[in-house]
Amino acid sequence: MGIFEAVVLGIVQGLTELLPISSSGHLALIPWIFNWNIPESFDVALHFGTLLAIGIFFFKDWIKLIKGGYNQVVKKEKSTEGKMFWYLVIATIPGGIIGFILDKVAGDTLTQLPLLIAIALIVMGIILYIVDKKAPTKTEFEQMTFKQTFLIGLSQALAFIPGVSRSGITMTTGRMLGVSRESTAKYTFLLSTPIVLAATIFKIKDFVFNIPFFVGVFVSFIVGLLVIKFLMEYLKKGSFKIFAIYRVIVGIIVIGIFISRM
Repeated sequence: MGIFEAVVLGIVQGLTELLPISSSGHLALIPWIFNWNIPESFDVALHFGTLLAIGIFFFKDWIKLIKGGYNQVVKKEKSTEGKMFWYLVIATIPGGIIGFILDKVAGDTLTQLPLLIAIALIVMGIILYIVDKKAPTKTEFEQMTFKQTFLIGLSQALAFIPGVSRSGITMTTGRMLGVSRESTAKYTFLLSTPIVLAATIFKIKDFVFNIPFFVGVFVSFIVGLLVIKFLMEYLKKGSFKIFAIYRVIVGIIVIGIFISRM
């Protein structure tokens, strides 16, 4: 794998991991379209780049959350930050375990099925559009309940299907439960941190620390930072409609390419 491929995939990862359009789907489709041979571990390396972006963008939030969680247990001091920290911890467990088991069973088999990815992009795009349009906005981040956070965390197990998107399914679930767009995006980003960190640690032995590796991670990190900033501002007034439409269009294009190669 060369530097050009690393740059392209780094940009793709930075854009698609943080928007509800499926990074795993895009990282599988791009090599399929251009006949690139990309190591499986490079996918995780690119996720590490966006993990760094999330960590830096929400650094102050994580400090407050961790401090609040510590104080709630040790000093018995209740706070919104302490509550949300433990909600995040609990919500990560079921989704992480189920996702890990499903990933072990399916492996990278599903990423080799472009038609499945296309269908998942289209179906989730339609669901995201309908849910986002119909769902009422009643809850902000600080007001989220245990039920809401737990169900959002549980839903991310479906992200093992490429094309579904971890951000897509968690944001859709959040909206379905009445959480505001900006709040569900913030919670989604925070929720992804421990899962991606665990995947990085688990796969680190397979990393090839060469120039393309560092280029890909750096590019996904920079693009990821820009995308987080954009999305958090955009969702203050905008909706998920544009991302839903994009998913459907890409899905249709992939189906067209698949049929043309038969």
